[in-house]
Amino acid sequence: MTITIPAINLLFLIALIGGVVAIIDAIVRIRARSAVLGIIQLVAAALFTLSLFVAGVPFGQPILAVVTIVLLVLGLAFRGSARRGGVALTVIAIILLLAYLLLSGGIHIAGIN
Repeated sequence: MTITIPAINLLFLIALIGGVVAIIDAIVRIRARSAVLGIIQLVAAALFTLSLFVAGVPFGQPILAVVTIVLLVLGLAFRGSARRGGVALTVIAIILLLAYLLLSGGIHIAGIN
């Protein structure tokens, strides 16, 4: 594994902020007693964020972004009633990671890209 210094552009910033918000959401989810989903989400989000800086992370950035989005949607569906503002973190992370996938060419939607 080699550590690379990424070019700072809009796509990198969207991916970095989306990954960090997903990590924060996973930590909040773990502390709110939704440990299994939170731990899986933490691992996926941490691998996605790490893949921005380190070459050779398994599965690659688009697949890790899709896995993180799926886990965020599951967390949104199975959220606890005690979290205030946790929905906002989850929705922000989903929007940023979807924007990253659309802009990077990870997924193709007719008429958008």
